[in-house]
Amino acid sequence: MMAPTTVKAAVASTKPHSGVTVSRQDDSPVAWLSRHGHLSRRQVLAAERLQQDYRRARLSPRTTQSWDMVPAVGGRRGPQEVLNPTEAMLDARKRVHAAMDAVGPGLGDVLWRVVCEGEGMDAAERALGWPRRAAKLVLCLALDRLADHYDPPARSPFLRD
Repeated sequence: MMAPTTVKAAVASTKPHSGVTVSRQDDSPVAWLSRHGHLSRRQVLAAERLQQDYRRARLSPRTTQSWDMVPAVGGRRGPQEVLNPTEAMLDARKRVHAAMDAVGPGLGDVLWRVVCEGEGMDAAERALGWPRRAAKLVLCLALDRLADHYDPPARSPFLRD
């Protein structure tokens, strides 16, 4: 059986055992790395937490209209948050900046590009001037530091102050 030549044909033929693998358009680099066993559960949870704060902080540029205040069916207008939207956004910005400060400037660059902006690993490597396959290693180190920031490891009783 020949492989389909178009994405539409590839999507149509994704039956079990068809031999065709199709990458989803909405798949983030972190999800892909996790699915292929390159990230630990702790790293994925840290990345998801940073992504949520980044979206709440609205730090990425907008190109379309904001639909945040569209009324829900049968409900009141706007989000169901305890904080008003401005306070929630400012609080999320503080958390993002604190997380990036904890990770550090060398590791924060790839973390911002791949986790926050959803840039692919190849694009991040090109933009940062790194050799091929370097971004995955650096991203794993950055996610370890991020996970330590969110959930510090237990201190050993054998260490002195």
